[in-house]
This record gives sequence, C-alpha cells and structure tokens, in this order.
Amino acid sequence: MAGDVGGQGLHDALVILGAAGVVIPAFARVRISPVIGFILVGAAIGPAGLGRLADAYPWLGPLTIDDRARIEPFAEIGILMLLFGIGLELSFRRLWAMRRRVIGLGGAQMLLSGLLVGAGAMLLGGLSPGASLILGLALAMSSTAIVMPLAGTGTATGRTALAILLLQDLSLVPLLFLLDAKGGPEALATTLAGGIVMLAGLLVAGRVLLPRLFAQAARTKNPELFLAISLLVLMLACLATGAVGLGAAAGALIAGLLIAETDYHAEVEVITAPLRGLALGIFLITVGMRLDLAALAADWPALLAATAALLLVKAAVIFALARWRRLRTGTALEASLLMASPSELTLIVLASALAAGVLSGPTVAFWTLVTALGLTLTPLLAALGKRMARRVDPQALSSGASDTAGKTIIFGFGRVGRIVADMMAEHGRPYFAVDGDIDCVAAARAEGYQVLFGDVARGDAVERFHLSEAAALVLTMDDPVLTVRLSRDARDACPDLSIIARARDGAHAAQLYKAGATDAVPETMEGSLQMSEAVLVDIGVAMGPVIASIHEKRSQLRAAIREEGELVEEPMLGRRR
Repeated sequence: MAGDVGGQGLHDALVILGAAGVVIPAFARVRISPVIGFILVGAAIGPAGLGRLADAYPWLGPLTIDDRARIEPFAEIGILMLLFGIGLELSFRRLWAMRRRVIGLGGAQMLLSGLLVGAGAMLLGGLSPGASLILGLALAMSSTAIVMPLAGTGTATGRTALAILLLQDLSLVPLLFLLDAKGGPEALATTLAGGIVMLAGLLVAGRVLLPRLFAQAARTKNPELFLAISLLVLMLACLATGAVGLGAAAGALIAGLLIAETDYHAEVEVITAPLRGLALGIFLITVGMRLDLAALAADWPALLAATAALLLVKAAVIFALARWRRLRTGTALEASLLMASPSELTLIVLASALAAGVLSGPTVAFWTLVTALGLTLTPLLAALGKRMARRVDPQALSSGASDTAGKTIIFGFGRVGRIVADMMAEHGRPYFAVDGDIDCVAAARAEGYQVLFGDVARGDAVERFHLSEAAALVLTMDDPVLTVRLSRDARDACPDLSIIARARDGAHAAQLYKAGATDAVPETMEGSLQMSEAVLVDIGVAMGPVIASIHEKRSQLRAAIREEGELVEEPMLGRRR
C-alpha cells in the first residue's frame, strides 16, 4: 500500500512538473500569460477531464491525474509560497508609506464589493447574513499573483492596483483567523492573545537573527544557502502560527514580511522566484482541476450569470472609487477591468469557510467554479482594459516614477564606485548603488552612501532596478564578462540609456562598445594619461596646454577603440549566462 501511494505521488508530481515544463515556454513564446495555460492544462489532465477516461484508455494513465485529493499537498505548498511572495513584496515600511491609499481606496473597495456581492448572495442564494458576508469578502479579492505581473508598479494603474491588493492581502489574515478560531469567545480570545505574543516574538527574532543569518549567507556567495534560510524561516513561521491556531497561511505571509524588512529581500526575491513561480503554476493547475466540465455543461447558465454579475459589480465599484480618488478615466477603467475577477486567495477563504462549517459543500463548489472561470479571464480582461484605456485616455498608460527613476545606477561599489558616488554627490545628482559584497555594503551604508545588497549577475537586472527609468548606468565591477553581458542586456532593453562601463584595457573596451556601452573607460589608458599629465606638469609645461593635449589624446584613443570594436566580429571573452 505504501509503495502504491508513493508510486502514485511520484506519478502525480511528474505529471504536474511535466505540464509546467510545457506550459511556461509555450505560452511565453506566443506572449500569452501562462496563467491561462496552467488552468487549462489542469482542466485537461485532471479527474474531471481526461483523467476520467484513463480506465477506458490505459495509455492516458501516465499523462493524467484521476484523484484530486492526492495533489492537495502540492496545492497547499503553492499557496504557502504564493503568500510568502506577497509578504516579500509588502514590508511594514512600504505599508506605512502607502497607508492612506491602502486604507482609503483598498478598504473602501473591499467593504463595498464584499457588501454588494454578499447581499446578492443572500437575496438570490438564500445564505445567512454571516455566510453571505464571508462569501462576499472572499469574492471581493483580486489576484495579486496575476494582476501585478500584468500591471507592474511603474504606471498609475499598477500603483492603484497595488494599493487595493495590499489591503486585500492583509485582510486574508483576520479572515482566516476568524474562520479557524474554534470554541467560542474564550477560545477566540486565547487564540488572539497567543497570536499577538507569537507575532511579537517573530518580529523580535526576525530583526535580531535574520540580518545575521543572511549576512553569513551573503559572505559565502552561495545562493543555495540563501534559499535554505528563506525556506527555514517560512517553515518556522508556519509552525509558529499553526501552533497558536492561526494556520500556516498566516505564517507564510508573516515570513515574507519579516524578510522584506531586511536588506536582503531583493536577493531573496530573485533566488526564490523560480520556486515561487513553479509553486504558483502547480497551484493554478490544481485550480484548473476544479473546473468540472460536466458541471459547467450542466449548469452553465447559472455559472456564466454569476461570473458576469461578479465581474460587473467589482468593476463598477473599483471604477467609481478610482474616479472618487480623482484618478484619470483611463486609469480607472483599466484598473476596474484588471481587478474584476476573483483571486486565488478566494479559494483559500472558501476552503476555510467549508472546513469551519460556515459555507456548505455545494455553495463552495459552485463559487470555486466561478473563481476558476474568473482567474482564467483575468489576462483577457487586462488586455481589454488596456486597449479601452488607450482609446479613452492615452496618457493614462504613461509610466510613473519608480524608486530609481531619474537616478544614476551604479553596479559595483568598490573603490571606483565610491569615487563615482562622491562625484555624483558633489554635483547634487541622485544615484543608487548595488553591490554583492555584504561587508562592503554595510561599511558604505554606515558612511551614508545609498547602497543596496544584490547580485546583479543573477536574475533580470534591467527589470529589477527599472533601468529604463534611470538617468544612466555605471558599471564598475572587476568582472569583464559580466560587464559585457550587462551592457548588452541594458542596451537591448533600453536603447536610449547612457551606459558607462569600466574596462580593463583597450580590447575589453572595444567589446563593451560593441555590446552597447556609451562610454568605456580602460584603466590602463586612464593611468597612462594621468602619468603623462603629471610628468609634463613637473617638467615645466603649462597646465592649460597639458590638459588640452590630454583631452585630445583621450578622444583619439577612444575613437580608435570604437573603431576596433566595430571591426571585432565576436567578443574574445564570450558570454556567460
């Protein structure tokens, strides 16, 4: 029996991982959100799809899953990783900075949408007031995992969506707390007290221990150690919240928040991104398995009507609130369509409500199908909203300011990076530096420099640091291969960005020019020019002619290097991916 269970578990894992391996590259190639692909694959390979035919056609067995209960652990892991990623995006400081928009816009949307949807469920579905309210609040949520990659944070629409989503994500904790609490007022008070003590303990431990743990991991230059510490924090937080009755989901969110408060959150986001993406894909496959095509065919009028009504109510509420906050018409229109669908968190609340006896099995099954349909429609609604917003108000889609907008970004903060930062400060120009040496970062920040810990060799540096909005990019790392690669990536993504790169010698500078650098500064050339200037001044040549001749010689050498770069067919250093 144990062998059969283990064999079935391995089979299910291979099917899910194989489906993820097909969906991600296939849908990326046609530039369609893989969310739709994951849900459709789940519907196809699940017990309500081809899985029900496996007995009649044995060759389908290795390609399908015939029991959804076996893959629930995969779905739970996906949910925990999803909430962990949400916590990484938040941080207490970010919440405080956005408190007015989060509470005003996000709180109003959650309350109004929840009341309207709940009232409709109570009048048409015959639910009790308490059950209707829980259902309305669950359906009022929108998908952070789908919406934010589609909207980003560099537009007015993205910032509006973020404010609403932050409130929704935070509301998940008290909702789950109320649903999971058992035993009446006394048990509720005990759980609340235990939760407060546990949260205080996690905050203290996170502030004291996490920086030291991640600092040691940073010194080892070992990304696997970063991942291991992150997963350890996630596991311990889930165990702590589960022990006091809050549930593992709350612990996953708190774990992300704790790491978001450290200086290493950006690195943790990059290192855990593949795992979180895979976990989300697995979760969405399980969502697709909830799409019972037979049930849809049997009750399609009611399901389509409920889905359409939910989308219209939420879109109307978000549009009205956005206009009330004096946002542009195009921004309000795009945000309302983008966030009209339910959320993956809706499924978490529905499952908790079913376990608590607040909602019945048929009710949860019906609204689970509605949620799955809504999640499938989210990318399509986002595209429709963007197109309509462009027609109504073209300026609504213009980019907004990010944390690095208008700043000079310095990659590498050794002796060269520090000098560049000093000169930027001397002339009153804002800058933002990134370095992968935690000791260097700590020393620089103690001296007042604006430096963030991060390894620019991993992940998409262009996207992570919003290089498209930067004033210039300065590459000072003593790694010629990485410098060439970053120059090429930044130039491909940002044709108008000024890229100034440190080069070892003339040959390296030629490669940098070919890769797209605006200026490449060879150390050997600059050292020779400075020595020549010192010699000429010391032997009595006037400073003015010396400086003029040095500038002229530098221009000649750069022109020769540029010409050499144009003639080089392939960089000698090659590429490192």
